[in-house]
Amino acid sequence: MNLQVNNISFSYKNGFPALKNISFHTQAGDMLAIVGQNGSGKSTLLKCLNRILKIKTGSIRLGETPLHSLSPEQLARIIAYIPQTEEYITDLSVFDTVLLGRKPHIRYTPTPQDLETVSRLLTRLELETIAMRPLSTLSGGQRQRVFIARALAQQPQILLLDEPIANLDINHQMKVLKLLQQLADEGMNILLTIHDINMAARFCNNVLMLKQGELFAAGRQSAYTPENIQNLYDIQVDIIRHNDHICIIPQ
Repeated sequence: MNLQVNNISFSYKNGFPALKNISFHTQAGDMLAIVGQNGSGKSTLLKCLNRILKIKTGSIRLGETPLHSLSPEQLARIIAYIPQTEEYITDLSVFDTVLLGRKPHIRYTPTPQDLETVSRLLTRLELETIAMRPLSTLSGGQRQRVFIARALAQQPQILLLDEPIANLDINHQMKVLKLLQQLADEGMNILLTIHDINMAARFCNNVLMLKQGELFAAGRQSAYTPENIQNLYDIQVDIIRHNDHICIIPQ
C-alpha cells in the first residue's frame, strides 16, 4: 500500500513545532530509514503516521484513503507500530503476547486460524522454543523479535518501527534488519527511525533526513553525501564503498 504524506506539521501543547511541512511518499516494497539528531522529529513523525498524534496541518493518505477517515480497527489492519521501548514488560507468555496482535481480527475468541498464524510467526522469527516463556524473562533481542511478531500478527501492509535495533548487540541488529529487509522484499511498506546511519545505508532503499523538524534531504543512496551528513550531524565524514555498500566514516 502506498503512503502519501503531504505538507504535514505538528506542534506540542507548549507550542514547540516538532514537524514543519513534511512531504514524502513510500510504497509496497520500500524500506525507509528516518534519520537525524535527537529531537529532530523522527519519533513524532511515526506517531503522526499511526494517528497517535494528530497533525496540525497537511494530510496523510493510505492509498486513496485519508488516514483520518479510518476507524481504529481499520487502521490496525493496515498499520502496525512498534515503539522504541515498551512501558510495561508483562509476565504474559511469548505465545499470548504475539496473539494480542490478532486483536483487530478476533471477534469473540481466537479461531484455529488465529492460533496457526501465531505459531507460524513464532517459527519464522525463531521463537518457537520459547513460546511458553514469560516475556519478562527474555533478553532484549528476543523481546524485539516478539514485538515484531506481535506486529506481524496484525497482518499489516505498513510497518512502523521506532529505533528497532537500539540497545541490541551487532548480531541481533543484523538479524532484525535482515528480517525487515525480507518483509520489504515480500511487499511490505516499512518505515523505521534509526541512529546508525551505516545500517540505514546498508539495509534501507530510501532515506528521509530530518533536521529540527524539517525535511532536510531525501532519496536513495545518493542522499548520503559528505555535505548532507555534515549539515545533518555537524560532523565531517568520509564515504567509501565496500562490497557494493557505502561506509560512512567520521573524520
